[in-house]
Amino acid sequence: MGEFIGTMLLIVFGGGVVAGVVLKTTKAENAGWMVIASGWGLGVAIAIYAAANFSGAHLNPAVTIALATVGDFEWNKVPLYILAQMLGAFTGAVIVWMHYLPHWKETKDPIKQLAVFSTIPAIRSMWANLVSEIIGSFMLLFGIFSIGSNKFSEGLNPLVVGGLVIAIGLSLGATTGYAINPARDLGPRIAHFILPIIGKGNSDWSYSWIPIIGPILGGTLGALMYKAIFNHEIYPLLYVVGPIILLIMVVAVVKENQPPC
Repeated sequence: MGEFIGTMLLIVFGGGVVAGVVLKTTKAENAGWMVIASGWGLGVAIAIYAAANFSGAHLNPAVTIALATVGDFEWNKVPLYILAQMLGAFTGAVIVWMHYLPHWKETKDPIKQLAVFSTIPAIRSMWANLVSEIIGSFMLLFGIFSIGSNKFSEGLNPLVVGGLVIAIGLSLGATTGYAINPARDLGPRIAHFILPIIGKGNSDWSYSWIPIIGPILGGTLGALMYKAIFNHEIYPLLYVVGPIILLIMVVAVVKENQPPC
């Protein structure tokens, strides 16, 4: 229940700020990327406050899997956590749709409608987009572990993690929209597919695997690298995930440096 409620709140605030900025005739229309990144970061902080005492506030399958990979979470709880996160993200997206109900028919662009629910790359390039999600998610998990190693006044950790999400959004989010969370993208994407949104286009399923695989790979590597560098704990999976990500980056560089046809 903690993961469900926390992830639902995350999407209500995060998806809600995107809706306010991109949908037509809202009072926040065209407010810009700074507003979106800030809304997401503050939404993360509030969601953590809501869920931390009950579930640890993962709110993200990539976080859950990364923690389990380095032994900080029980593998047998992973499926239930991910299910709760997915259901919470779906529910949050439905709430955002209801809240902005009159604005969907005013927004004629189906891409803007989809952007409220799911990430869309600025330049569609499969390998480069995958690298962006890997890097952003690496920074998220490495940053979370780094924050956890410091002592803050009681209750400030969620705000610091929210600041980390804002930093990722402002610095690295402009390429793909920084899903850095499979549930954040897939749950609302399913909601977009199901909901009766006037004038909506397709849900862009051909892209949907990138915000799933990228965060899981990047987040897992972030956790593994932190443990290896600062705790001197080397997990065998590091020698699997590391080369896979390196190969993806090499392919992305080769693809992007090919001369145009």
